Amino acid sequence: MTIAANNPHLKSWVDVPAGSDFPIQNLPFGIFKTPQLKERVGTRIGNHVLDLKTLFVLGYLENLPFELSDFDAVSLNPIMKKGKKGTRDLRNRISKLLDANQEDLQKNEHHVQQVLIPVEQTEMCMPVQIGDYTDFYSSREHATNVGTMFRDPNNALLPNWLWIPVGYHGRASSVIISGENIHRPKGQIKPNPEEPPVYEACRRLDFELETAFITYDGKALGDSISTDEAEDYIFGMCLFNDWSARDIQTWEYVPLGPFLAKNFASSISPWIVTLDALQPYQCEGPEQDPKVLSYLEYKGQKSYDINLQVLIQPNNGEENLVCRSNFKYMYWNMAQQLAHHTVNGCNVRAGDLMGSGTISGPTPDSYGSMLELAWKGTKPIQLSDGSERKFLEDHDTVIIRGYAEKEGVRVGFGEVSTKILPAK
Repeated sequence: MTIAANNPHLKSWVDVPAGSDFPIQNLPFGIFKTPQLKERVGTRIGNHVLDLKTLFVLGYLENLPFELSDFDAVSLNPIMKKGKKGTRDLRNRISKLLDANQEDLQKNEHHVQQVLIPVEQTEMCMPVQIGDYTDFYSSREHATNVGTMFRDPNNALLPNWLWIPVGYHGRASSVIISGENIHRPKGQIKPNPEEPPVYEACRRLDFELETAFITYDGKALGDSISTDEAEDYIFGMCLFNDWSARDIQTWEYVPLGPFLAKNFASSISPWIVTLDALQPYQCEGPEQDPKVLSYLEYKGQKSYDINLQVLIQPNNGEENLVCRSNFKYMYWNMAQQLAHHTVNGCNVRAGDLMGSGTISGPTPDSYGSMLELAWKGTKPIQLSDGSERKFLEDHDTVIIRGYAEKEGVRVGFGEVSTKILPAK
């Protein structure tokens, strides 16, 4: 399907700096506020935020299936309730209003001043009211690296890994927005295998390079979503840092998986980039062998070519690029993840968050966690200030950035940035 807002030839009358993540072909959705305005729905164009509540009040969003309350909201959940067609029509309308060849909004300077706000005057808020959060484990390279380190290198993948998009249910309440600090978690660790565990602050705090997708309302309890239907139930994607306390996890994860090692915080970027905007960047995924079971079979291109970076910034220091990866390396794609999630009749709801799992590529510089980059602490990473990292230290800031680019059009996510404070 051709989506009007994706036209690579479109130019906006709003200035968009070269290399911006937010050209007219993106138009992500988020929640923002200013000192004068309470939380509301907006979109991003260049270095400006477009106030959709005020745009609606001024009459520019007529004949769309939205009400004022959908934009005068503290989350994107109300507009997601309108489904794929509703948000697609909304994005197409916004694109038309911002098109350099369209004068409806452009010629009305008084209205432009009301709806277009410099980004530095805004504060981004949590974009989604997350009802449930599921994290997958879908990078073959990451699963192989972890299995090699902690199990038998000749049998690094567990027997079910090539058959099932493995996932677990996480904690929605501790998902936080970019810019919010976290404290180093505490729990039980077992530094000495011959001695009892101790209770103290995590010694091996780690980031996990992930993306996440946000769902529309799914089907009724008992019904399943097929891989053919899956993308109709996915609103969009964001960057995701699913923090991990490796030493707490090592002691607790058998038999029921991670608990305190993961539930203390997960950080997301504030702008949700629609799956529609990412459509031009679809690509082939890895070959899947053995042949997947019938409900996981899919047609067409379901992977996405999204460049990802992780940077570590020591306290008052400069940013250090430590990882370059790509979402296209994921073995299990989002359509398969959602199909598997619902094959037993599990119902998903608008605002549910699905983490990709750590995204590691085939080369050491593309590994998506400190556990892999420093190989369980045996190969410390050197930073520009002369210090080294086996795992993350207090006052480090971890920054994840991501974008897709093709034929001169770049659609990006901005960043998710989080600073680590000492344990309370």
